[in-house]
Amino acid sequence: MPDAAQRPSSDRGALRPFRHPVFRAVWLASMGSNFGGLIQSVGAAWLMTSLGASAAMVALVQASVTLPIVLLSLVAGALADSLDRRVLMLGAQVFMLTVSILLSAFAWAGLLSPWLLLLFTFLIGCGTALNGPAWQASVGDMVPREDLPSAVALNSMGFNIARSLGPAIGGAIVAAAGAAAAFTVNALSYFGLIVVLARWRPETPGQSLPRESLGPAMVAGLRYVAMSPSLKVVLLRGVVFGVGASAVPALMPLVARELVGGGPLTYGLLLGSFGLGAVGGAVSSTRLRARLSTEGLVRVAALIFAVSAALTGLSTNLLLTLAVLPLAGAGWVLALSSFNVTVQMSTPRWVVARSLSLYQMAAFGGMAGGSWLWGTVAEQGGLTVALLGAAGVLAGCAAMGLVLPLADAEGLDLGPLRPWDAPATAVPVEARTGPVVIALEWHIADEAQPEFLELMQKRRRIRRRDGAQGWVLLRDLANPMLWVERYHASTWLDYIRLNNRLTREDAEVFERLRALNGGPPQVRRMIEREARASDHDAEPAAQDLAPPLTDPTRMP
Repeated sequence: MPDAAQRPSSDRGALRPFRHPVFRAVWLASMGSNFGGLIQSVGAAWLMTSLGASAAMVALVQASVTLPIVLLSLVAGALADSLDRRVLMLGAQVFMLTVSILLSAFAWAGLLSPWLLLLFTFLIGCGTALNGPAWQASVGDMVPREDLPSAVALNSMGFNIARSLGPAIGGAIVAAAGAAAAFTVNALSYFGLIVVLARWRPETPGQSLPRESLGPAMVAGLRYVAMSPSLKVVLLRGVVFGVGASAVPALMPLVARELVGGGPLTYGLLLGSFGLGAVGGAVSSTRLRARLSTEGLVRVAALIFAVSAALTGLSTNLLLTLAVLPLAGAGWVLALSSFNVTVQMSTPRWVVARSLSLYQMAAFGGMAGGSWLWGTVAEQGGLTVALLGAAGVLAGCAAMGLVLPLADAEGLDLGPLRPWDAPATAVPVEARTGPVVIALEWHIADEAQPEFLELMQKRRRIRRRDGAQGWVLLRDLANPMLWVERYHASTWLDYIRLNNRLTREDAEVFERLRALNGGPPQVRRMIEREARASDHDAEPAAQDLAPPLTDPTRMP
């Protein structure tokens, strides 16, 4: 359990990010946009119901918004780590505004069919997918690291303040003026955030290296997460939670119509109750984090969500359903914000948007699949069976913590170790020169070799995570104390990149290895060349080496 003295212990601590004007302005504008989005969601879900669509089609309204996040998040994350995040968010907002205007026009003209409605909601989901990683990664640029957990919780609170009121307002708008009016309100809601983003001028760090192209940037993000055990646990837990949690919001229109016998206003009230609980969960998150570990908080959140889902499926009384849905809302925001914070705290800034995008792909992929799954179950076996099944999945997510607990990453120091300048070489090299082969010679005494091998397992993961290829550890047969660590990079620029990706948290492994070695290892940097006679005239032969590394402050 974390030390409570190290964490904010009051709700005042939860509001500290509001001291930063940029975060405050974007938060307020985003909440206004969230109101519009939720009003639009009510209109889309109820319009789908009014068009006589099946339960599966109704559930696909939510799936059509979440599926683009699965398909596009990694691309969006790579763009957010490579381009100006503010410009990327602006582009996404303008795109969603355009689609929303078209949706409104088609609705007013009475031209929407179930599949056309799904197409428009899918396109809005595409804009959300492009915006999400850039927005999430930008939070760390708006507030200091110690305020990041509270800032993430406040973002959830802002969304769920909109969730608590927006659906009820949306239900009233749909009941009074129809779904087309709800779509129009959503289109208008984008303007505030567009203005704020257009006026924001964030400080962007200078780029010492060329930007990665899209393909390699995506591969780097996948590789980083694949080589980070704590992140893989978050993704797996996020998928399972998403599958179970998706049932309640996806089936809410059917709960309103079939279980409690209401209309669009009732549907808005149910979503409002869910959102009210989410606001309560966000407000209380700081105090809960002071008392519970990240894993403990997620377990509690999943269990109370499971209880709420089960009771919602069994209840036919509107007041009882309204009373238990806040538990689901609180569980929703506490679990998802904990996952989000764990990813941000476990990831250095150079790859944070890609890591967040992969987390979103996992969580929202689970939600998209869950929406389809529970819609199909409801159609075949009834709403009660579907909601009880979802409750079982959520209980399973809590039980997974006994085997795969979330890491508590708030104490990690993932700032860059230091700027790494390429060493001088006797052989002329350019950014595209390669492949580059790196060989480090370690001299390790017999009694130190068990510790050395343990440290090398960690170093292997770190180097492969940051981009090293073909990493191997060799032992000299003539000299048992001589060990050679070897890996390669595709180009000289890639070699520079992977050295600049080292964090202060990684430095401990190298310092311990250097102590075992009695100093820094000897480093040889080579380029691969085919044995052709013409090579001798063009440039030095492949065995020509750069000078060994002698600067003890460098990490090769």
